[in-house]
Amino acid sequence: MSISRRHFLTLAGAGTTGTFLLAGLEHLYGSNPANSIVKSPRVNGYGGLVKDPNGILDLPAGFRYQIISRSGKEMSDRSILPSNFDGMEAFAGKNGTTILVRNHELHPIAKSKVIAAPELMYDPNCSGGTTTLIVGSDGKLIKEYVSLAGTSINCGGGKTPWGTWISCEENTMMPGILSSKGVVTKPHGYNFEVAVDSQTPVKPVPLVAMGRFRHEAISIDPRTGIVYQTEDDPIGLFYRFIPKQSGKLAAGGILEALKIVGKPQINTKQNFPLRQKFPVEWVRIEEPSPLGNTVQTEGFTKGAAQFMRGEGICYANGSFYFTCTQGGNILPNVRVGVGQEARGTGQIWKYTPGKIAKDGGSIELFLEPNDTNIVDLPDNITLAPNGHLITCEDGWGEQRLVGITPQGGVYTFARNARDNSEFAGACFSPDGRTMFVNIYDPGITLAVSGNWRKV
Repeated sequence: MSISRRHFLTLAGAGTTGTFLLAGLEHLYGSNPANSIVKSPRVNGYGGLVKDPNGILDLPAGFRYQIISRSGKEMSDRSILPSNFDGMEAFAGKNGTTILVRNHELHPIAKSKVIAAPELMYDPNCSGGTTTLIVGSDGKLIKEYVSLAGTSINCGGGKTPWGTWISCEENTMMPGILSSKGVVTKPHGYNFEVAVDSQTPVKPVPLVAMGRFRHEAISIDPRTGIVYQTEDDPIGLFYRFIPKQSGKLAAGGILEALKIVGKPQINTKQNFPLRQKFPVEWVRIEEPSPLGNTVQTEGFTKGAAQFMRGEGICYANGSFYFTCTQGGNILPNVRVGVGQEARGTGQIWKYTPGKIAKDGGSIELFLEPNDTNIVDLPDNITLAPNGHLITCEDGWGEQRLVGITPQGGVYTFARNARDNSEFAGACFSPDGRTMFVNIYDPGITLAVSGNWRKV
């Protein structure tokens, strides 16, 4: 299985707003079906990066950061903050505070653990979950505590229109697998909903109807309530979940997988034409929680398209943009891990829903630079207040936050000056003044402030 640097180390035991103005991309990348390497022009963005004297985060002039959380510290609930900081989202709190809900992508064999009382853990022998941070208007941490426990490899997730966080398990283990705590007791591969206003761990309820598979992230259409889901697998599918009741995902619904009309079972990893729209239809998943395999098997059998490790997803101006971290043409100079197949440097796809659920909508390959200097393994994505796309890289070398302007120019917004640990969980405060972002391991959460609207 082709996996990123982060996933390789984990398995080895290492434990909205904005609008895209897309017209400029066509002349940059054309419609070459071979998608050969074409360098995107560099733009100034916010200007060159200033070397951080503290060796943590290089930023453009006029921007500053402060560290608000570090793994290994004691939290407000007296438990030790675990590492592997991953997906995250910001919510408006009381009295001008910001509430952050943060995933911890911890494998059952990890030494670092999210801990809660046994009755508040989904599986007492698993290490993953979420922590919640309350941050003051001055950017200082007020409170920090466990909010979900007993889950496995909580990677990405998504914010709901009703103000909760959906945390996604990127692991489909079954009972009987040995963990560092004992033997796994429950099936995994589900989503879990976390109440933002709860100051104690939530009672974990797997959202079974949303499917059992290697979940990465979700994004919800604010017009229809339909949930779109990515799957972090080299032959993953792209899903939608139509809830029976708006705002109540636990009440069940219909799970479907995307199929490109006229292209049944297509693998979109390579040689897919850029900037061309293709109509789609959705195939029904009859068994959302198969225990012998995952829903991927049923969806592909019915003709669903395969995507190369679907990861971050966000909603913008009526469409959904999601990354395929290792999609694209195989490049001879790209390093891979031991036992991994050659990989591309990443893709970003654009899915536009139809006006009604019966209208399948369309999909297109939005961006595929095929150049590690442009972007190397795009993972989490978010939209900045100025309408730019901000992508967290998960590459093998230098780790960056990469911006893409409305006209298609590419620039580096930030660089990890500390080490080669990836960025994750980039999100913006409700007032748009602060970007919060994680460095994965050892975990730190940073608050970055500056004039986001001035470029």
